[in-house]
Amino acid sequence: MLIFILAYLGGLLTIFSPCVLPVLPFIFARAGQSFRSNGLPILIGMAATFTVLASLAAVGGAWLVALNQYGRYAALGLLLVLGMALIFPALSERLMRPLVAFGSRLQARADAQSNSPQSSMKSSLLLGVAVGFLWAPCAGPILGLVLAGAALQGANLYSALLLLVFAAGAATSLGLALLAGGRMFALMKRGLGAEEWLRRGLGALVVLGVIVIALGWDTKFLAQFSFLNTAKTEQQLIGQLAQTSAKNAQRNAQRNAPSLAGATQWLNSPALNLSDLRGKVVLVDFWTYSCINCLRTLPYLKAWDAKYRAQGLVIIGVHAPEFAFEKDAQNVAQAVRDLGIQYPVALDNDFKIWNAYHNEYWPAHYLIDAQGVIRQQHFGEGAYAETEQSIQTLLAEIHPELAAQTIAPVALEGVALAAQTDRALRSPETYLGAAKQKNFASPQTVLHAATQHFSLPKNLARHQWALQGDWRSDAESAVLQQSGGALAIKFYGRDVNLVMGSETGTALRYRITLDGKAPHAAHGLDTDAQGVGVMKEQRLYQLLRLPVAGEHELRIEFLERGAAVFAFTFG
Repeated sequence: MLIFILAYLGGLLTIFSPCVLPVLPFIFARAGQSFRSNGLPILIGMAATFTVLASLAAVGGAWLVALNQYGRYAALGLLLVLGMALIFPALSERLMRPLVAFGSRLQARADAQSNSPQSSMKSSLLLGVAVGFLWAPCAGPILGLVLAGAALQGANLYSALLLLVFAAGAATSLGLALLAGGRMFALMKRGLGAEEWLRRGLGALVVLGVIVIALGWDTKFLAQFSFLNTAKTEQQLIGQLAQTSAKNAQRNAQRNAPSLAGATQWLNSPALNLSDLRGKVVLVDFWTYSCINCLRTLPYLKAWDAKYRAQGLVIIGVHAPEFAFEKDAQNVAQAVRDLGIQYPVALDNDFKIWNAYHNEYWPAHYLIDAQGVIRQQHFGEGAYAETEQSIQTLLAEIHPELAAQTIAPVALEGVALAAQTDRALRSPETYLGAAKQKNFASPQTVLHAATQHFSLPKNLARHQWALQGDWRSDAESAVLQQSGGALAIKFYGRDVNLVMGSETGTALRYRITLDGKAPHAAHGLDTDAQGVGVMKEQRLYQLLRLPVAGEHELRIEFLERGAAVFAFTFG
């Protein structure tokens, strides 16, 4: 219930968000008319359009982002024409003539008039649909949370209801503003008798709003005003939700383990279910193969599997993808082989097992005893000795004759080596796709699913990154459209990893520099001393491993088009 309340409050707050302000003139353009036949259809059309677009966005992938962008172009064109029609009555009459003729033919026997409520309602509904296209990308942190939840849940009634509640919150705030605006407009028209000038003024505002949105000034300029930014309030609400989730997770310990049903495919094993595993100790590990935190836990999991499998331990890796390419079964199978994983792996592409466990983290370990009860859970890296001691305790419950055992030796190397720097100093995981993009420093405003030319700023602050060249910004990644593009980031850490790969599947060359020079001894597993590397499959590539952590600037030059970059992680 709390997530629905947050979604509704997030919708209410959108009226104060910077990216909504340029849309308000389109709403108030009908403020002086009947709310039932004009204002309400606008809100219905807007909410319905947003719900459909956002639902598809949660499950549709990058192709929908492109569709949404084209829809925005069409909406901008429509609203530009409507704005001009408000300014020039002759144009308005000419535009409405086909609608009037069409309505007259349909209602010939009823003697419908050109300004009938039905025609007005239809045009208002169409305006609401157009505004919905513009409003859908206006996503604050709460909408991000709602969309993330919808993507995990899949296309179902719960997801659609979440998005509809968010849309209802926004429609409520805009409806109240529209009602108040109508009263204000009525007072102004009675007092000044300036209806024609009001009409033209609103038309000018509509045209100005189209220009503002088309040029990206709505996010680039208005976002500078802190009093217009609702992100802080929304983040506080999300914080409350996170605290509640943590408490729920604590309560969920010592519960019967949920089913493993819902996997789309199994690797290294036929399909397993917990009822057939009674009498054994089971460790369920949620992971995904491009997650650096998951890769750092793998040596421990493989060591436990080798040492305790004969004693009754069954490790099950539940692969829950973060990126679209991780849903490909062949990609996962190849990663399992390359990583040397021999225990069963369930592909949870629909997140059914994830949701059954109410899981929220990569990696996450759930330790289940011989009776099918979760006895321990741990989220993230670390606590390896404690987890292994718990495994030994649960095995001793079913095999009392077992002698005390030592901790299994684990050899750490490559990307599995634990992070060196403190989390407070280390650069955070940095997503490069438009959906989760942060700390982007190129002077150009990102347009979703559009190819743009980007340039590097003169200086980068710590944690900032930027693009150079012609790139297409998709939801999950940025894809180079012309050879010679570059990516730069200023980071603090010892290791630099980048999830990337070839969009076409062909091998692509890249070259890195560290503070303007070849990395030499600081090169990573996937680059040589001169900084040269080759990418092909989409996975995590280790670019740098420094002797000690510090602040540096990394630049990556891509020598061929088609490179797709997803996310940086640091150690």
